[in-house]
Amino acid sequence: MNEKVKTWLIKAFEDYIAMRMLFQSEEKEFVTSVVCFHAQQFVEKLLKAFLIHHNVPFPKTHILEVLKQKCLEIDDTFQNLDFKNLSQYAVEIRYPDEFYLPTTEEADECLKLAENVKNFILSKLNTTQEEILKWLKEAEEK
Repeated sequence: MNEKVKTWLIKAFEDYIAMRMLFQSEEKEFVTSVVCFHAQQFVEKLLKAFLIHHNVPFPKTHILEVLKQKCLEIDDTFQNLDFKNLSQYAVEIRYPDEFYLPTTEEADECLKLAENVKNFILSKLNTTQEEILKWLKEAEEK
Protein backbone atom coordinates (compact mmCIF):
# COMPACT_ATOMS: atom_id res chain seq x y z
CA MET A 1 0.00 0.00 0.00
CA ASN A 2 1.37 3.41 -0.86
CA GLU A 3 2.52 5.82 1.85
CA LYS A 4 -0.10 8.46 1.10
CA VAL A 5 -2.91 5.95 1.64
CA LYS A 6 -1.24 4.74 4.84
CA THR A 7 -1.01 8.33 6.09
CA TRP A 8 -4.72 8.93 5.44
CA LEU A 9 -5.59 5.71 7.26
CA ILE A 10 -3.38 6.66 10.20
CA LYS A 11 -5.07 10.07 10.42
CA ALA A 12 -8.48 8.37 10.15
CA PHE A 13 -7.64 6.08 13.03
CA GLU A 14 -6.67 9.01 15.22
CA ASP A 15 -10.31 10.10 14.86
CA TYR A 16 -11.49 6.53 15.42
CA ILE A 17 -9.55 6.18 18.66
CA ALA A 18 -10.73 9.59 19.92
CA MET A 19 -14.35 8.73 19.05
CA ARG A 20 -14.21 5.40 20.90
CA MET A 21 -12.42 6.80 23.95
CA LEU A 22 -14.88 9.66 24.31
CA PHE A 23 -17.91 7.42 23.92
CA GLN A 24 -16.59 5.03 26.55
CA SER A 25 -15.99 7.81 29.08
CA GLU A 26 -18.22 8.33 32.11
CA GLU A 27 -19.04 11.81 30.81
CA LYS A 28 -20.07 10.68 27.32
CA GLU A 29 -23.41 12.49 27.49
CA PHE A 30 -21.50 15.80 27.58
CA VAL A 31 -19.31 15.09 24.54
CA THR A 32 -21.76 13.53 22.10
CA SER A 33 -21.18 16.29 19.55
CA VAL A 34 -17.45 15.56 19.59
CA VAL A 35 -18.08 11.82 19.24
CA CYS A 36 -20.30 12.49 16.20
CA PHE A 37 -17.73 14.90 14.76
CA HIS A 38 -14.93 12.31 15.03
CA ALA A 39 -17.21 9.65 13.51
CA GLN A 40 -17.81 11.91 10.51
CA GLN A 41 -14.12 12.74 10.20
CA PHE A 42 -13.19 9.06 10.43
CA VAL A 43 -15.56 8.08 7.63
CA GLU A 44 -14.49 11.04 5.49
CA LYS A 45 -10.82 10.09 5.75
CA LEU A 46 -11.55 6.41 5.04
CA LEU A 47 -13.41 7.35 1.86
CA LYS A 48 -10.58 9.67 0.81
CA ALA A 49 -8.00 6.94 1.50
CA PHE A 50 -9.97 4.60 -0.77
CA LEU A 51 -10.09 7.22 -3.53
CA ILE A 52 -6.36 7.95 -3.21
CA HIS A 53 -5.65 4.21 -3.35
CA HIS A 54 -7.43 4.18 -6.72
CA ASN A 55 -5.82 7.43 -7.94
CA VAL A 56 -9.21 9.14 -8.16
CA PRO A 57 -9.15 12.89 -7.53
CA PHE A 58 -11.85 14.28 -5.25
CA PRO A 59 -13.06 17.75 -4.32
CA LYS A 60 -12.25 19.38 -1.01
CA THR A 61 -15.45 18.53 0.79
CA HIS A 62 -16.80 17.19 4.06
CA ILE A 63 -19.98 15.93 2.38
CA LEU A 64 -19.81 12.17 2.56
CA GLU A 65 -22.36 11.60 -0.19
CA VAL A 66 -20.13 13.49 -2.65
CA LEU A 67 -17.21 11.23 -1.74
CA LYS A 68 -19.45 8.17 -1.93
CA GLN A 69 -20.42 9.11 -5.49
CA LYS A 70 -16.73 9.22 -6.44
CA CYS A 71 -16.25 5.79 -4.82
CA LEU A 72 -19.23 4.45 -6.77
CA GLU A 73 -17.35 5.26 -9.98
CA ILE A 74 -14.84 2.60 -8.90
CA ASP A 75 -16.97 0.07 -7.04
CA ASP A 76 -20.75 -0.18 -7.19
CA THR A 77 -20.96 -1.99 -3.84
CA PHE A 78 -20.51 1.42 -2.20
CA GLN A 79 -24.21 1.80 -2.96
CA ASN A 80 -24.80 -0.36 0.13
CA LEU A 81 -23.17 2.20 2.44
CA ASP A 82 -25.61 4.41 4.30
CA PHE A 83 -24.21 7.40 6.14
CA LYS A 84 -27.65 8.70 7.12
CA ASN A 85 -27.01 12.22 8.38
CA LEU A 86 -23.37 11.79 9.35
CA SER A 87 -22.31 14.70 7.12
CA GLN A 88 -24.20 17.13 9.36
CA TYR A 89 -21.54 16.61 12.04
CA ALA A 90 -18.66 17.85 9.87
CA VAL A 91 -18.75 21.59 10.45
CA GLU A 92 -21.80 23.14 12.07
CA ILE A 93 -21.70 20.98 15.18
CA ARG A 94 -18.30 22.37 16.14
CA TYR A 95 -19.57 25.92 16.58
CA PRO A 96 -22.04 27.47 19.03
CA ASP A 97 -24.01 29.37 16.36
CA GLU A 98 -26.35 26.45 15.74
CA PHE A 99 -26.05 24.83 19.16
CA TYR A 100 -27.19 21.24 19.17
CA LEU A 101 -26.11 18.44 21.46
CA PRO A 102 -26.81 14.99 19.98
CA THR A 103 -28.27 12.40 22.31
CA THR A 104 -26.18 9.43 23.44
CA GLU A 105 -28.38 7.32 21.14
CA GLU A 106 -27.44 9.53 18.18
CA ALA A 107 -23.77 9.30 19.13
CA ASP A 108 -24.09 5.52 19.38
CA GLU A 109 -25.66 5.45 15.90
CA CYS A 110 -22.75 7.52 14.53
CA LEU A 111 -20.32 5.09 16.12
CA LYS A 112 -22.10 2.11 14.56
CA LEU A 113 -22.17 3.76 11.13
CA ALA A 114 -18.45 4.48 11.42
CA GLU A 115 -17.74 0.85 12.40
CA ASN A 116 -19.69 -0.41 9.38
CA VAL A 117 -17.81 1.87 7.00
CA LYS A 118 -14.50 0.88 8.62
CA ASN A 119 -15.15 -2.82 8.09
CA PHE A 120 -16.32 -2.24 4.52
CA ILE A 121 -13.42 -0.03 3.41
CA LEU A 122 -10.66 -1.94 5.18
CA SER A 123 -11.80 -5.09 3.40
CA LYS A 124 -11.70 -3.17 0.08
CA LEU A 125 -8.16 -2.00 0.87
CA ASN A 126 -7.13 -5.48 1.98
CA THR A 127 -5.88 -4.30 5.35
CA THR A 128 -6.87 -4.62 8.99
CA GLN A 129 -7.38 -2.39 11.97
CA GLU A 130 -4.45 -4.12 13.67
CA GLU A 131 -2.16 -3.32 10.76
CA ILE A 132 -3.17 0.35 10.77
CA LEU A 133 -2.68 0.59 14.54
CA LYS A 134 0.80 -0.86 14.00
CA TRP A 135 1.52 1.88 11.44
CA LEU A 136 0.20 4.47 13.88
CA LYS A 137 2.52 3.19 16.61
CA GLU A 138 5.47 3.23 14.20
CA ALA A 139 4.64 6.80 13.16
CA GLU A 140 4.47 7.81 16.82
CA GLU A 141 7.92 6.34 17.46
CA LYS A 142 9.56 8.35 14.65
